[in-house]
Amino acid sequence: MKLALLTISLLLCCAGGASAATLDPIGDFDRPIFVTSDPGNPDRLFVAERQGKVIEVNSGGSVSEFADLTPSLVSCCVSERGLLSIALAPDFGSTGRFYAAYTGTAAAGGDEGDIHIDAFRQGAGGIQREPILQIGHATNPNHNGGQLQFGPDGYLYISTGDGGGGGDPSGNGQNLESLLGKVLRIDPHPGTVPAYGIPVGNPFATSTGRDEVWSYGLRNPWRFSFDRANGDMVIGDVGQEEREEVDQAASPAAGAVGGAGTNYGWNCREGFFAYPSAPGSCPGAGSFTDPIFDYPHTNPGGGKAHGCAITGGYVVRDPSLDGLYGRYLYADFCAGDIRSLALPQVAGGLVTDDRSEGLNVTEPVSFGEDSCARVYVVSQGGTVYRFKGGAPADCSKLLPILPASTAPVSAQQRQRARVLLNIRKHRLGDWLRLILTVRVSPCAGHAGDRVQLQRGGKRVATKRLDRECTARFHRRTSARSTFKALLPSGNPTGPSRSQRLVVHAVGAD
Repeated sequence: MKLALLTISLLLCCAGGASAATLDPIGDFDRPIFVTSDPGNPDRLFVAERQGKVIEVNSGGSVSEFADLTPSLVSCCVSERGLLSIALAPDFGSTGRFYAAYTGTAAAGGDEGDIHIDAFRQGAGGIQREPILQIGHATNPNHNGGQLQFGPDGYLYISTGDGGGGGDPSGNGQNLESLLGKVLRIDPHPGTVPAYGIPVGNPFATSTGRDEVWSYGLRNPWRFSFDRANGDMVIGDVGQEEREEVDQAASPAAGAVGGAGTNYGWNCREGFFAYPSAPGSCPGAGSFTDPIFDYPHTNPGGGKAHGCAITGGYVVRDPSLDGLYGRYLYADFCAGDIRSLALPQVAGGLVTDDRSEGLNVTEPVSFGEDSCARVYVVSQGGTVYRFKGGAPADCSKLLPILPASTAPVSAQQRQRARVLLNIRKHRLGDWLRLILTVRVSPCAGHAGDRVQLQRGGKRVATKRLDRECTARFHRRTSARSTFKALLPSGNPTGPSRSQRLVVHAVGAD
């Protein structure tokens, strides 16, 4: 491997950094692309390899193959295609379920190169696939995006590239009817039909645009992350010809994610500047949210950032990395220089403190974070490194951060629940578009429970209740239909049901 002879002790002696961090190799792999850990056991690491394998690394250093998606599912490795990233379910310890983003073969369904978001778990016959979401991406093999991350609200966030080609020729970044060039938010429930729901609060669920879209105007948000301390989302968006950028969406409250409906500007803007080849349909500059930081491709000198493609990282929350604590780590794929910046603390603020950390990795393709908040960097050459401070990280004091919906609730905390169902109707030609909102009261003990939507007495959809014990369903109908909501855990003696509501066919009174 390219980095096999790289010295482990790379001290920050000359570049203005004060972290005294070193890079400790945890192993060599075949084209690694991402690293994460069991949410409940930080010493159980999982390395995703681009061709489609997931390798488990235990605390003693033993390595074993955990899953192999290569035989028929993953299309690799033309241009940027392959396994893109993985996310372990919050209840991974009991279910063994993980989610994967990858470009698929025709055998995976659809066209070669389509983006697939699937769940996988070990079954009696081996690895079991549970398809969640498929996004067309067959035209170009680049700009796939592909980061998966569970947010502090318990929902699954997905980044997608603009579909490839120079300058976003299809205009996907600004098109709210496309899932490309976006950050998406869904509520996955594998093994059911449909396989995911739309969380309450998705900004375009009740207006023009795809329900799954959380934010848009992105070129290739290859990596994004959430700050473990405050829930802020930070995105590293790969630029076109001139600028690389970092975007930040501050969390509005504990357990909530910011950035809903935000337009980051591509392909009208690149970094802080108007994109020279922007289409004439671009709105004014005031319609966009600027990045908090960008840097050029040409070397400005003075040790400042430059390169060709940003690799976004994580805000460091490992106390053993005291000189890096609270700073956002990132790198550039071409330059290889590991850098950090201090994120602005006020809305609309900009980065004023960016520095090199005096560490260099050949072709850094990803960062990672385990459930002890230790951070990692992945070299496309094959080595995965852990950032190491002056003293070992104390994982006994850093419990995993799990979504509230996974917290156990005792039977005494549950009260008999009322299930309320409300329907809003919108005419679409010969169809009615229905927005069905379920609310459970009292809420105590039921947040995170699954609620069913029934049509004509048959279950048609299932979702989790959010923190306010609501769930929203979207359906279409052109005929008389009856709907009812059911909460299986509504009371100790059986489920709770809503009243039955009747929707008449279009044209009826």
